[in-house]
Amino acid sequence: MRAVEILDELVGLRTVVGMPNDAIVKWIGSYLRSFGIEARVLPGPEGDRANLFATIGPPDVPGYILSGHMDVVPATEAGWTGDPFVLRAEGDRLYGRGTSDMKGFLAAVFAAVPALVAKHLDRPIHLACSYDEEAGCRGVPHLLSRLPDLCAQPLGAVIGEPSGMRAVLAHKGKAAARVAIKGRSGHSSRPELGLNAVHAMAEVLRAAVSAAQDLTRGPFDATFEPPYSSLQAGTIHGGQAINIIPDLCVLELEARAIAGVDPAALLKPVSAAAYALEAAGFLVEWEELSSYPALSLSRTAPLADLLKDLTGAEPLAAVSYGTEAGLYQRAGVDAIICGPGDIGRAHKPNEFVLGSELAACQAMIEALGARCRA
Repeated sequence: MRAVEILDELVGLRTVVGMPNDAIVKWIGSYLRSFGIEARVLPGPEGDRANLFATIGPPDVPGYILSGHMDVVPATEAGWTGDPFVLRAEGDRLYGRGTSDMKGFLAAVFAAVPALVAKHLDRPIHLACSYDEEAGCRGVPHLLSRLPDLCAQPLGAVIGEPSGMRAVLAHKGKAAARVAIKGRSGHSSRPELGLNAVHAMAEVLRAAVSAAQDLTRGPFDATFEPPYSSLQAGTIHGGQAINIIPDLCVLELEARAIAGVDPAALLKPVSAAAYALEAAGFLVEWEELSSYPALSLSRTAPLADLLKDLTGAEPLAAVSYGTEAGLYQRAGVDAIICGPGDIGRAHKPNEFVLGSELAACQAMIEALGARCRA
């Protein structure tokens, strides 16, 4: 099957983040078996979602991982001019949810499988497909924990997030959390009889703003824009009516960290402010929504030189979005980002990838296969 035909199949599988993904796991497994490749299905703790791992070549020899996530963000936003889950071609543009982020990469990988099998690789190429990346990289840690049992220590991993087929060396880490403050309701005419959760959350919000301002003072890393870690409150909800003491207020916030900084640690001043409210009688619930480390690959790393040769372009220093690459690096596997599409087209109506980008990605993968022969 050509990459476009495979992408048509993948887009039609509505693998929205947080939902069961059995259909796409079965499709990929069946496709790979048709070339004599047995995929390992690795169920996650949720029970209805799984990662998938397959190897072309000898698994006991160090090789390379091609990594992509199978999930996509929902397609409920207005502005789509066609069914988001039906691939639509207009010239070189291929429209559909996940075409750029990142089923286009998966389609290119699977289209290259026949050529990789025919090369009789001396070094393996592993195919790693994860779930729930769009929920904060929740699936891939379970795959990485199994890696020592699946293959020899890899030489590197290519994370196929949309980068216009330019390799990328770095991105910031991220941690996101939700804090719920629960107080006591009552009539607004008797505020002394209630516990106003919205007023209490103001203390937490003040701590978040202060922490965000502190981060602008450094440490700095000129690789990124902005060149420092950041923190922001993204959503806040609370209250039922103007004359009712609000008994619940919920805040969602995130921190983005430069390399060498733990993103979860940036949220600690905010969580401390929240838990301090318990002394006043409030109930505090803190929930980590996601957390993944920064990626920072040296320009002199062999993987960086390899991708420069395969793509014919100098790697980009950094991007602003996050990926699973930092988790691979933390697991001891050098990682780099390189894939078809553009992050600017993702997560919006009429997402698309170019057919020429798919062709370039498939060519890169087949060139990597040529490097994996003795």
